[in-house]
Amino acid sequence: MILKKLSLTNYKSIGTFELDFNSSINCFVGDNGIGKSNIIDSIYHLAFGKSYFNPSANENIKFGTDFFVIQGDFKNLKKIEKIICSFKKGHKKNMKRNQKNYDKISEHIGLIPLVIISPIDQDLIIEGSATRRKFIDGVIGQTDKIYLQKILSYNKILVQRNALLKYFALNQNFDKETIEIYNSQLSKLAKPIFEKRLSFLKSFIPLFIESYKEISGSKENVNIIYESDLKEKTTSDLLEESIDKDRAYKYTTKGIHKDDLAFTILDQNIRKFGSQGQQKSFLIALKIAQFNFMRKIVKTNPIVLLDDIFDKLDYGRVKKIIKLFQKQKMGQIFISDTDENRIKKVLSPVKDSYKIFNLNSI
Repeated sequence: MILKKLSLTNYKSIGTFELDFNSSINCFVGDNGIGKSNIIDSIYHLAFGKSYFNPSANENIKFGTDFFVIQGDFKNLKKIEKIICSFKKGHKKNMKRNQKNYDKISEHIGLIPLVIISPIDQDLIIEGSATRRKFIDGVIGQTDKIYLQKILSYNKILVQRNALLKYFALNQNFDKETIEIYNSQLSKLAKPIFEKRLSFLKSFIPLFIESYKEISGSKENVNIIYESDLKEKTTSDLLEESIDKDRAYKYTTKGIHKDDLAFTILDQNIRKFGSQGQQKSFLIALKIAQFNFMRKIVKTNPIVLLDDIFDKLDYGRVKKIIKLFQKQKMGQIFISDTDENRIKKVLSPVKDSYKIFNLNSI
């Protein structure tokens, strides 16, 4: 998959913008605040129908205007896909593929396979379980539409069950039959979601371990451990056993929406015991494993976005990333950085052609 052309109107800090891209490496350089990350984010937006950094559509509109438009021309083999994402205040976001509207934005997910590496990826280690579930669901969802729909359905029913628990608490009553209807719906969806996560990790973890070795150059034992209550009990049993606690807390305390991934190094939690360098290598390995997993499933190279990579990564690691991408013929890459000379230096060994766009002069 190759992005040939990008056009932006009123997207974040950008008024109007249009560029044609190289099929290999494209770099955005310029001062802080000039819009490098916004361009990177607009490409992500075309793939997922939302921003990577700020999911609020209203906050992605340029100040003083009331709409934004993102347009991208993608080449998949010999076919051109024209994707448009637009939003106007007070209206629903609109996604079009070759001038045809999607009924639901979720129908678009997976058409443009994409992997992003960004400074905020640190959240995968330091934040709560929701961030790690979002990562695993995002990788699977790009390659399995049935899984994506099951996740969306599960979350919708979960919201309804939680609203019912709050209603019971507010009105000081309880209807067991009604709550059991939601329990049954959640149980039917939870089992295939749990099984898919298990099978995914069985394929993903070896790719991750291999990527970590290549990035770090070390033989440290790293692992990803899937933590889920469903390993021991069914969703029906969990929901029945936790009903008193759910009523007290006014939300659903057990289920696959509480699953987590434990990231370990030398059998210890990497957040507590990993050095900064080990954590950085761990995160990069996750994203490279994501790339390799997706490429195997979708039979094409995902687009790679490297946003502000020198902010959290040292020169040596960035050089290894670029070298690894080139070694594996990883397709089209977009990079943002403040220093043009640093970018040229890290790309100097690269055999493929590349383009550098200095936004200070555009």
